[in-house]
Amino acid sequence: MTVNKDSWVKTINLPAPSLQDNTADSDRLINFLKQHLHAHRIFIDYYSLQELPFKLRAWDYGLRCVVIKDPYFDQWYLAGISDPLKDRCFAGVAVDLGTSRVALRLVDLSSGKSLYETSFDNPQLKVGPDILTRVHACDQPGGLQELTQSIIREMNQQIRAACHVCGLENTDLYFMTLAGNTCMTHLFMGLAPKWIIREPYIPVTNTPDVERAAVYGLDINPAGRIFIFPNIGSYFGGDLIAGILHSKLNQGKDPAILVDVGTNAEVVLGNDSWLMACAGAAGPALEGGVTQIGMMAGPGVVDRVRIGPEPHTIHVRTIDDLPPVGICGSGMIDLAAQLFKVGMIDLRGRFVPDACGQKLHDQADMPFLEVVSAKESGTGRALNIYQADLDSLVRSKAAMYTILETITESVGLSLDELNTFYVAGTFGAYIDPKSAVTIGMLPDLPEGTYKSLGNSSLEGAAQVLTSCESLNRIEQIKTQITYLELNVNQQFMNRFSAAKFLPHTDLSRFPSILHDNSTISS
Repeated sequence: MTVNKDSWVKTINLPAPSLQDNTADSDRLINFLKQHLHAHRIFIDYYSLQELPFKLRAWDYGLRCVVIKDPYFDQWYLAGISDPLKDRCFAGVAVDLGTSRVALRLVDLSSGKSLYETSFDNPQLKVGPDILTRVHACDQPGGLQELTQSIIREMNQQIRAACHVCGLENTDLYFMTLAGNTCMTHLFMGLAPKWIIREPYIPVTNTPDVERAAVYGLDINPAGRIFIFPNIGSYFGGDLIAGILHSKLNQGKDPAILVDVGTNAEVVLGNDSWLMACAGAAGPALEGGVTQIGMMAGPGVVDRVRIGPEPHTIHVRTIDDLPPVGICGSGMIDLAAQLFKVGMIDLRGRFVPDACGQKLHDQADMPFLEVVSAKESGTGRALNIYQADLDSLVRSKAAMYTILETITESVGLSLDELNTFYVAGTFGAYIDPKSAVTIGMLPDLPEGTYKSLGNSSLEGAAQVLTSCESLNRIEQIKTQITYLELNVNQQFMNRFSAAKFLPHTDLSRFPSILHDNSTISS
């Protein structure tokens, strides 16, 4: 057997049958694979079984094959075979199933080479922008089916388009890996998520079987399989398992932390001996739609803000340098940090009228600041930040910092003992850590401590397509994780109150901000 031992594609040469060895074709192949894969059981799909006798004789009992491991039942699946003398592409597709955006990547299973990558809006947004709305929609007749069918339909369309770009057929895809949070994977599989959001918060399953992709209506090879990343619980999903896999958080000696902020802030702390995880509602102020000008990161969305000296001119940068149409989470954090640094908001995150000058307005007793004028915006309407938006951001940043403080202290560490701080997802891709530190959202650590992982969920999903060993590592990660429940943690609530100031009531925690910001003592 040749080819990379860690690849799902194997090239093998079987002994030809004879009167002395009249073993059935499938048994001959199964016995060979059992021996070389150290497998308890090999399952040959019916579609492969139909063509096996003809192909083995045409290829003189040599073949390339795709074999996919089921880590839960100690068995392997033969998903596809081809002529060993022809360079046929066996491909797989990795999927990051996000609440708002879905990303997918085609990968060559032999070489591990990335072939194509794309992302698209989750069509379930039409039912509701947030998970709770979608879960409640499942209580309506046909609601769950509508949500499931919409994502499967769109995913198939995107896969077909990706295959066309790469010169492949859908039948060239033999393996799909999918990572998402617990609710999103339930909606994908057509499983009722109703009890995930109701005490005591129980999913239908945390460990989906390695099924034929066709079971879910996915349009890849009929014998192709899908591996859905396992969840740890209702609020710690497979996307975080994929992130841990990609970051190698559980392989280092020194404790490190991984943060992924979306609808919730999900945090993992640990090393090669242990992992502590928790999740909390620290993301809402950063999600598109919560503020009037809030949007997901995309063309024309503000992702950077700088404010000059008197008269405090506001300068914005947008994605793709287009006229501004809204502001994403990193832009909101930047804006708040800049407003605080120049004294336009105070320790409580409240506007300071004298410093804001003519940019500050009032509407029905709700103060707001003009960030971008109607003339300069891409919508023809001014982009304004309201006091309520800042109040929401302060609560979210306080929750984020408190989550980090609580999880580190639960294992006897302090935040300043961390040498590596991974920031994942869109939040990690665009955020300026210095701005997050300025408002007290992230701890005051040396800037080099912060490392952006990009889409760690997609990267982890793609890693499984390139490495058989990844499945063993996922099982190891599952056994290492202890989940910390914040809902019943009294210390969390006490710390949260102290963190609802910029950057914090205890200024000694943020020495670099105290040194840089003369307005902090005012």
